[in-house]
Amino acid sequence: MKRRVRSGKNLVYSLEVHTVTRKPMSWHDNLEEPADARFLNLIHHAAQGPRKKYPETQTENQEVGWYLEPLVNPERHDRRLNHFRVCSDIILYKAKMWGLGEDDRHK
Repeated sequence: MKRRVRSGKNLVYSLEVHTVTRKPMSWHDNLEEPADARFLNLIHHAAQGPRKKYPETQTENQEVGWYLEPLVNPERHDRRLNHFRVCSDIILYKAKMWGLGEDDRHK
């Protein structure tokens, strides 16, 4: 792979570039290095979720899922908040008609 180095608008020289990969079975590539505490703390802090890193939201999109407790007490018997399916005779009749493939638009 040739790499051209330019200086201003003129081509100065071409340089042959070779990539050197690590060798997994080499003893000098697998030496244990001392852990840098500051670097590890930085990595662990970056891996945390935003709710653990910050006390408040940082962006507008985080506001959607930031607060997990519901704003309204979910009462199951309150008909204003819960719209359950109610089966009546006409609903059962129409479901049976549509299941059979009949179309009653022209009746």
